Amino acid sequence: MYGLAKAWLFRKDAEEAHDLTLQLLRRYTDTPLALFWRQKVAPKPVKVMGIEFPNPVGLAAGLDKNGECIRAFEQMGFGFIEIGTITPRPQPGNPKPRLFRLPEKDAIINRMGFNNKGVDYLIEQVRQANFEGVLGINIGKNKDTPEENAVDDYVYCMRKVYPYATYITVNISSPNTPGLRSFQHGAALDKLLSILKKEQAALTTKHNKYVPLAVKIAPDLSDDELAAMATAFIKHDIDAVIATNTTLSRDAVVGLEHANEAGGLSGAVLFEDSTRIVRKLSGLLNGALPIIAVGGVDSYSAAKAKLAAGASLVQIYSGFIYQGPKLIPSIVNRL
Repeated sequence: MYGLAKAWLFRKDAEEAHDLTLQLLRRYTDTPLALFWRQKVAPKPVKVMGIEFPNPVGLAAGLDKNGECIRAFEQMGFGFIEIGTITPRPQPGNPKPRLFRLPEKDAIINRMGFNNKGVDYLIEQVRQANFEGVLGINIGKNKDTPEENAVDDYVYCMRKVYPYATYITVNISSPNTPGLRSFQHGAALDKLLSILKKEQAALTTKHNKYVPLAVKIAPDLSDDELAAMATAFIKHDIDAVIATNTTLSRDAVVGLEHANEAGGLSGAVLFEDSTRIVRKLSGLLNGALPIIAVGGVDSYSAAKAKLAAGASLVQIYSGFIYQGPKLIPSIVNRL
């Protein structure tokens, strides 16, 4: 059935199709039509960050930014669901068009710019979903927040989502918010991690529960930059790292329609670069904290390669867009 739905959706503008899909999932979650995506997935439990995951295949952030379809994705068999990126205040994101398919390479380019309805709206969706599985909430800064005040946005979102998240992801690697990637380096990274860990300790006491902190990084990092980040993660006792976000490189899609559009490139073409980061990071961390791998996971073999490179969990996004819900059991049932 997904093949028919995909053929219809791919005739539409990419963002229009994305929004329409979420609307349909949300509307029909509690109806017989949910049979079109509800499926059984073999239990393959794994413990990471002190959390019991039903299976190691999760939904990456960015698809359900506002947490509106949590239960529908649960019905598909994801071992965990990450929603967001969310910001303190609602924001429209970058001007349209801002989402482009490159079907020849099963790839996507986006420059969405953290378009979302704000953290309060997301929290209300989480409350209504009454989801008992593993829920990651991905947080970021508003575009118009000055860089020198960006930490305040992360702290604000962290305080808001802490009671509802199984883990929290700090997004400092999207290429679509000006200045965001500067927080991956040097004193800016050190300051951000220090403040967030202190806030985590305070919130642990306040809510009587520990919510792990993960940091999502870019694939466009040199070996020296990656080594410095690994040192910072260990120093500040970060709970996990998500590798990787989208890439600015266009080497794998030269000459294709939309290849020169600004934004982050994701999909199968990101697999090699993101896996290289996972492998190098695994060596640098030497087991000090787990890695969640994302980038080009579109098959059992791709997921297996990520795990072999040192990841404990994997996430899917672009592969899910191109293949549909069947991708989840096709990976999990063979692990």
